[in-house]
Amino acid sequence: YASKLIIMIQNRYAQNQRRRGLPGFLPGAPDPDHSFHVSLPNTGNQVWQPVLPPPGSLPPGLEYLSQLDLIIIHQQVELLGMILGTETSNKYEIKNSLGQRIYFAVEQSICFNRTFCSTLRSCTLKITDNSGREVITVNRPLRCNSCWCPCYLQELEIQAPPGTIVGYVAQKWDPFLPKFTIQNANKEDILKIVGPCATCGCFGDVDFEVKTINEKLTIGKISKYWSGFVNDVFTNADNFGIHVPADLDVTVKAAMIGACFLFDFMFFEHSLAGL
Repeated sequence: YASKLIIMIQNRYAQNQRRRGLPGFLPGAPDPDHSFHVSLPNTGNQVWQPVLPPPGSLPPGLEYLSQLDLIIIHQQVELLGMILGTETSNKYEIKNSLGQRIYFAVEQSICFNRTFCSTLRSCTLKITDNSGREVITVNRPLRCNSCWCPCYLQELEIQAPPGTIVGYVAQKWDPFLPKFTIQNANKEDILKIVGPCATCGCFGDVDFEVKTINEKLTIGKISKYWSGFVNDVFTNADNFGIHVPADLDVTVKAAMIGACFLFDFMFFEHSLAGL
């Protein structure tokens, strides 16, 4: 009687499954009418889907920035410039929070511009990784820098890789505060940078706050670290720190590195300005 009852339940279940278009048997029970057949693929002739690149692939060389929330920029001391009293091309080491160098930046400019245009000079900064590959190019044209002149203000163009524009850093006119915007390749504003009224430092750090477009939320900062009285008076070597969210777009981080260079030229290039 028990075996007949089990067979009756299996048949009832198979009928219900056929109405739903599913295989007509219970797990572990034989297929009564052999209607369900599984054909295994021939793995020898299988054509696999090619591996797709990850969405939003990073520009080559910028993968080093993808997980960083602190970028340190250290200007190298130029002994020749200190001895001769001349303005030499700036060089910067770009490091992570552990002090490990990830990039090296070198200014390319002519002696005439450095001598007669001083901190307003046009130049190009080429940023290379540890293998010597150029990964970022920062172009700075000759422009004005005065709160009395609201037009033709400072601007940087950021390319990553070289030849591909990914963003800009543009100065915005303000009678009281140094203000800048970080823009995308289409010159659409992404973030704002607002500096203090006085950038002299007064024996302390100088912070430029990175804000949203409406300036209601601060997401990070660019700090010029005070390196001591002797260093600031007798050398032009400056240290900067970029504090940003780790998941910020790498092209925006590259633009903020360019902003550090611009701030160095505008506010801290002369040694006495860093006090």
